[in-house]
Amino acid sequence: MNKRLASVLVSLAAVLVFFLGIWLIGRTINPDLDLDETALLRFVFVGIGLLIVFLIYWLTRNSKAWEVGTREVVYMAIGAALYAILSYLFNGTVFVVPSVSQVALRPAIVIPMLFGYLFGPAVGLFTGAVGNMFGDALTGFGLSPQWSVGNGLIGMIAGMPMLFKDKKQSLNTVLWISIGVVALATAVYLLNQSVPNTLFYDVDNGIFGDAPISLVAGLSVLIGLVLALLVWYIFRKDIDVATAVIWSMLGNFLGMGFAAISDIWINGYPPALAIVGEFIPAAGPNMIFAAILVPALLLAYRALQRQTGR
Repeated sequence: MNKRLASVLVSLAAVLVFFLGIWLIGRTINPDLDLDETALLRFVFVGIGLLIVFLIYWLTRNSKAWEVGTREVVYMAIGAALYAILSYLFNGTVFVVPSVSQVALRPAIVIPMLFGYLFGPAVGLFTGAVGNMFGDALTGFGLSPQWSVGNGLIGMIAGMPMLFKDKKQSLNTVLWISIGVVALATAVYLLNQSVPNTLFYDVDNGIFGDAPISLVAGLSVLIGLVLALLVWYIFRKDIDVATAVIWSMLGNFLGMGFAAISDIWINGYPPALAIVGEFIPAAGPNMIFAAILVPALLLAYRALQRQTGR
């Protein structure tokens, strides 16, 4: 077994071990962190998500982007910790963040996107998956392992430009896939506007999913796409920033899509409910934050590199 294959297998195994550890230890501290009778099915989808990662690795196994050394392990730990803490701070238990159109605001989503793009797909996967699982445990609202894998896919896909020698070459394909996803999701929303938002939490009444999302929220993935295209146009001469935003967009759509679709089987949701009630409220705001914060943080990181000479 070569070193690259071994490091990827260890990384995937580490994600699974962390998931099981957080669940098994967390439920002894807080009963709300225990999983119901769907626990096995949730972990089946965790396995499916990790298998997808391995298949992508296998098809691109000759790329150095998959190498995991001491440097990458350090970034994994830093990224996961940052994502967990920031997710906890912005989920409304510490800082009460105003919700726009019944959609939870999650600016911390840019952490796995940025860590994936800067340090590789393996780092992005671990940052998003483990960081989200830890963040859920810190809030104490409950665990959703398949959604944590979806967050891991966001970070991994954001790091996939490293697999291409020419970053520009991949952008058109990524854009067309993203446009297709947005067109499908928007069409489903327009045909099912009365579907309740299952991710909306009504603090006053203590219930989830009691109201349909507003028109602005329903069109949030379209708004996010427009913002991403605007960033792409503004930074068309800075391929680094444009690539980071466009690939983060694809990662966001596919990662949140994987998580939402899994609930068709886990929670028995109709496809329209999974898309309108879960995918759009999660992916739309994520994309809006990505379009705004990924360029800002990437430019700040490059400025820091110049100052430190690294």
